[in-house]
Amino acid sequence: MPLSRADFDFVRDLVCSRSAIALPAEKLYLAEARLGPLALAEGFESIAELLGQVRALPGGGLPQKVVEALATNETSFFRDLHPFEALRRDILPALIQRRSAARRLEIWCAASSSGQEAYSIAMLLREHFAGLPGWTVSILATDISSEILRKASEGRYNQAEINRGLPARLLVKYFRKQGTSWQITEEIRRMVEFRTLNLIEPWPPLHSPDILLLRNVLIYFGIETRKMILGRIHRVLRPDGYLFLGGAETTLGLDDAFERTEHERAGCYRLRRPSARA
Repeated sequence: MPLSRADFDFVRDLVCSRSAIALPAEKLYLAEARLGPLALAEGFESIAELLGQVRALPGGGLPQKVVEALATNETSFFRDLHPFEALRRDILPALIQRRSAARRLEIWCAASSSGQEAYSIAMLLREHFAGLPGWTVSILATDISSEILRKASEGRYNQAEINRGLPARLLVKYFRKQGTSWQITEEIRRMVEFRTLNLIEPWPPLHSPDILLLRNVLIYFGIETRKMILGRIHRVLRPDGYLFLGGAETTLGLDDAFERTEHERAGCYRLRRPSARA
């Protein structure tokens, strides 16, 4: 479905006002691809009709659906792989040793989209760190879209989603075929809690995470919003915790509380010691 330039400008303003995500002009094709199916699902014959209703009823639920359609990030199982290798090889063993007295780990996927990242971490823990009797391991997965979180909580994926990054061995072990889709097993689903959260709105009280993943998200925000989000992260992250960003993202020039770890290809950061920030 085509989208006029005037309608696209309206959509850009709506998305920015509600999520602070900046849609560049060259993303018109993305808006058409995301809003066309939404228009049909809502009973409209065109994107223009959909947006006409959004303008007429700005306080209804439709504007939020438009925002969620464009704010949802693409993801895949074990995306980029390097962060998961760093977790398996170095970071989780070190944290398990340091948390041996408390016997608790808190992991937060702060822009989880359809859940593949959170479930990948759950499978990694089950595969390589199953021997944690008596431990409480929490994986919190949040996203702005309640609809995408509903899908994520079901743990059901089509063949194309399965083919993107999931090793065959883990497919056989942790998924069951249901018609044309694959259902993740209950033992993995139970490890993840899904919750709606808009990163630019006030955050609810959270357990301080040992590991926080916010990959390929900051690139969609303006500079001031990036600074605000990183400032919140360094206030909630455990002092010896880890932050993962996307490969094209950095804290450099945004928040000097963070320093990059030796896991360079993993996009991993830690908080500097207070003396090092002076």
